Amino acid sequence: MKIKIKRYNQELIEKNSIDEFEVSNSNLLKALIEIKQYNDSTLTFRCGCKSGVCGSCAIKVNGIERLACRTKINQNDLIESLSNINIIKDLVIDVSHETFLLDKVKSFIDINSNKDINQEDIEKIDLQSNCILCNSCYSSCPIYSVNRDFIGPFALTRALRYVDDKKLEDKKEILNNIQTDGIWDCTLCGACSLVCPQSIDPKADILRLQSISFQEGFSNPNLNNFNMNFDYEFDGFNPNGF
Repeated sequence: MKIKIKRYNQELIEKNSIDEFEVSNSNLLKALIEIKQYNDSTLTFRCGCKSGVCGSCAIKVNGIERLACRTKINQNDLIESLSNINIIKDLVIDVSHETFLLDKVKSFIDINSNKDINQEDIEKIDLQSNCILCNSCYSSCPIYSVNRDFIGPFALTRALRYVDDKKLEDKKEILNNIQTDGIWDCTLCGACSLVCPQSIDPKADILRLQSISFQEGFSNPNLNNFNMNFDYEFDGFNPNGF
């Protein structure tokens, strides 16, 4: 079968091209490895565990974020790098923003914490702990595409994971760090939730963080600019006749 791959090389004048390859493997990651071994050794992509755990092979197939190792390809599928993140070469993106965003939120626990936890406490944070930082959510996020200061989906999911962690002594610092360019800037479109390979729902996580923030005394700064004054004079046609 034939697949198309969108290429990128910052060292070439023609940075973008779409190359077509004939492959025998139906699994996308195996097909990429096949191309690199037998067709074009310059094809560049990233992979790790090959079992959907590390998240490093995330790409887009026909415009939708996928993990290459979990994806079955079809004739004429278009493969390209994730969106909204700088491309290093071909399908490899720069993931250095991960460290920046996570540090910005400061989602971690003092190693000296000695609170006892039970199975119920673990289950409360289990789903959010499964995030593999594959960046699919950022690629699909319309806010991050126009505002690179937006903290974004997986960093906010990570924030909830620690806010809900019983071992965290003071959740106020994390909540304070996500008020600006964070939970109130999300449009709640749910695009991130649709593409998460771990079935995490960042949209629901952000809604919960908004609720917790209200309980802790924070408010939506966007509402400060909303005019609730409905006093106006209307001199136009009144269909009710009064």
